[in-house]
Amino acid sequence: MGRVEGKVALITGAARGQGRAEAIRLAEEGADVIICDICDSPTALDYPPATSDELAETVDRVEKLGRRAVSATVDVRDLETLDALVRRGAAELGRLDIVVANAGIVSWGRFWEISVERWQAMIDINLTGVFNTLRVAAPIMIDADNGGSIICTSSTAGIKSLPGQAHYSAAKHGVVGLAKAAAIELAPYRIRVNTVHPWGVDTPMGRMGSEGAKVFEDNPSYQSAMGQYWFDPPISQPEDIADAVLFLASDESRTVTGTQLTVDHGATKI
Repeated sequence: MGRVEGKVALITGAARGQGRAEAIRLAEEGADVIICDICDSPTALDYPPATSDELAETVDRVEKLGRRAVSATVDVRDLETLDALVRRGAAELGRLDIVVANAGIVSWGRFWEISVERWQAMIDINLTGVFNTLRVAAPIMIDADNGGSIICTSSTAGIKSLPGQAHYSAAKHGVVGLAKAAAIELAPYRIRVNTVHPWGVDTPMGRMGSEGAKVFEDNPSYQSAMGQYWFDPPISQPEDIADAVLFLASDESRTVTGTQLTVDHGATKI
């Protein structure tokens, strides 16, 4: 028996990176999955967007583990489309027990130089997208009366604000506030809600591109805020975060709710 055997998990942003690793890890431990990503979407970010081929590869890898997958291209800002996917997935797979609100973006810039459009995109995807995910999933989980676990991807920046990322830090702090409130409100239904806080992760989004590098080159004082205790390994792999998510999804964490689980090389302590 796997640690989440017979359960169904929703993972957003699952085409690659952390989301894919989480979908595969949960499938390895017995879960069927509902997965989505915003694929092939034009972006002003300095890393390439996820693709429909990458989402299809995640589905293929889950199915090769003998688990079922329901997938769609979905923008988490689109509440109606997200709701339709989650309802369809829960109906096809029979239930919904685990939610991993993982979809997000990163960009860089000093707060007074960030465009209004860039600020709004960050809040809309990284915070409102998490709200939308919880908003569509919670009623299904409540009606099923099976309890469950919700895990929201925050960041080290959700505990310790980072320079050059005021908009990202604001959104990730907001995720913590949302999750804490949800943990209180969903406790009567035996649904736990926690946040996970990675530091650097070796993904297209997590690797610092030219935009981030220029911010630190132009503002050398920012480097002092970017320390960490643990350098072996120096950066996390997506599977490191997936293992933390699995713990929070499983009954091993049955008394854990409203907490912030750091997977951060000690960065939030510096």
